[in-house]
Amino acid sequence: MPELDELDPRLLAWWDEGHAAHPWRLQPDPYAVWIAEVMLQQTQIATVIPYFERWMARFPDVRALAEAPLDDVLKLWEGLGYYSRARNLHRAAQQIVAEHGGVLPSDLEALRGLPGIGPYTAGAIASIAFGQPVPVLDGNVIRVLSRLVDLEADVTATATKKRLWELAAALVPAARPGDYNQALMELGQRICVPAAPACHRCPVASLCLARARGTQLERPVRPPRRNTPHFDVVAGVIYRDDGAFLIARRPPEGLLGGLWEFPGGKQEAGESLPEALQREIGEELGIDIAVGAALGRIKHAYTHFRITLHAFEARHVSGEPQDIAVDAHVWVTLDDLDDYAFAVTDRKIIELLRNGSAQLSLPLG
Repeated sequence: MPELDELDPRLLAWWDEGHAAHPWRLQPDPYAVWIAEVMLQQTQIATVIPYFERWMARFPDVRALAEAPLDDVLKLWEGLGYYSRARNLHRAAQQIVAEHGGVLPSDLEALRGLPGIGPYTAGAIASIAFGQPVPVLDGNVIRVLSRLVDLEADVTATATKKRLWELAAALVPAARPGDYNQALMELGQRICVPAAPACHRCPVASLCLARARGTQLERPVRPPRRNTPHFDVVAGVIYRDDGAFLIARRPPEGLLGGLWEFPGGKQEAGESLPEALQREIGEELGIDIAVGAALGRIKHAYTHFRITLHAFEARHVSGEPQDIAVDAHVWVTLDDLDDYAFAVTDRKIIELLRNGSAQLSLPLG
């Protein structure tokens, strides 16, 4: 690929002139690299920094993470989203202790064998932490490479992804592969951005075929976005006679697995919102409730769908709670809630309760 022979020296010179001094670069041991790379997936750098610093203070090494209760791990991750990442970090740490003596392996295949570590994360750890000349391919790198070679194919197609991995592998240098990969990613973050690339400041602009042809804004090619489905969801703050209310822990796998919530679920066709809440509570916990006033509506977007969460106050009428479709349940007071990890939507219900916007209108007992 003679037209890109100058890519790595130019990128490394640009990197050396002044790359961002993120905290995981100040202590680039393999564990820190791993944690940072997982946190950075689908999350802005500015959001990750305080989470990373708190995580490293609480779980400074693999063994500390492996020995921590999952609830503590999820609590520290609370608000960062994509909670399967935290569960996989915990599982992987336990596997590293059991199979690798508590030391993150340097072998690429061994890294790939850990929960939550795919080709990108394995490549980032192997190159940045262990100096191995292996490629990375995240959204930023896809955008940079697509523009460099003016790639006309849909980057979400399997064949195109394979071609991009091959291109990335062909370009990564034997010397300083970790710095090169980080420079490539940072170029996509700071310069080769989606809507308004700063080509006039790009250290590799003269190598870029899309810039030469004026097709920067057309690359990378992706299919049109599909309509995002929307669901109405109900949740109940269910009080018992002494004023305590019920929270439940979601099953460990699946969306928001292992987090605590105000129980409820999706409204079905033909149901009113109170009817949906009564049905869901019966199916999940086996109890009867009386539904009271609405507390508020919370809108939230996930990766592939959107919800409107309708929160209601409710009163426990009969039956002892059972863990039918939940992992666990507990009666709590408002002061107890900081001990539990909740998703962002449930945190907003807690804000309503703490701000006094929610007043119980149903009589207790």
